[in-house]
Amino acid sequence: MKKFLVLVIVFIFQKGTSQELFLVTDPASNVPANSLAINVLQSAFQSEMTSGSIYSIMPEVTYGLNRNLMLRASAFASNKNDNLEAEGGSIYAKYRFYSEDDINSHFRMAAFGRYSFNNSNVIQEQIEIMGNNTGFETGIVATKLIKKLAISSTVSFEKVFDNTSNHAFPDNFGSTATNYTLSFGKLMYPKKYTSLKQTNINLMLEFVGQTINENGKSYLDAVPVIQFIFNSQARLDLAYRRELISSMNRNASNGVYLNLYYTFFNLKN
Repeated sequence: MKKFLVLVIVFIFQKGTSQELFLVTDPASNVPANSLAINVLQSAFQSEMTSGSIYSIMPEVTYGLNRNLMLRASAFASNKNDNLEAEGGSIYAKYRFYSEDDINSHFRMAAFGRYSFNNSNVIQEQIEIMGNNTGFETGIVATKLIKKLAISSTVSFEKVFDNTSNHAFPDNFGSTATNYTLSFGKLMYPKKYTSLKQTNINLMLEFVGQTINENGKSYLDAVPVIQFIFNSQARLDLAYRRELISSMNRNASNGVYLNLYYTFFNLKN
């Protein structure tokens, strides 16, 4: 009976939030309380400075402390220097401070903060503490779910420092940025839920942008995503990221993502 109740809770959670499990942005919803999510994000992007591609891998562990607060730890590795090397890591926290729930919709807002360290060379104007720079980011995210459609938007402030004493941040680059995102996700299948084991298929389109505060240089990318959720617990994402506009130097702006995600629910029971 206890196991059945846990499965029912998972089912309800999956119905309400599957289409807002975005790939490159976080919604205002959190990992469920006392649940652990393991995530491995891989990417291959065309290098703008060499003839090859840059492969990156980012494993993550996320834990829901309660319904409003979750914590995440990430690690970064890539082959920027020809060999696959560990480059740094990140810690992240998100607190949901507002929630308005209805039968077929909800609206949520959350505040988040992240600190990352990195030991690689700084070779681009784009600020990105998730894999390239040492620094911090803080911001607010709002997410609206209406039946099978989720819309989420984020605004954040990002500040970077020297990666190491040997890899200083260039004086001619701006060190602070404003980031902004807009994401859409829609549940395409199933049309009607009949079982916990049904595969979910979601289509998403995410827009990710940044403006360097010191000089006004900016970029905007589009990321179409197809997402599969198996047995209400395992997840596979496939995506392509494409630069739409840019006025800044970027090392790798176009490429593909493969994301694997698994959640262990209700660990304390």
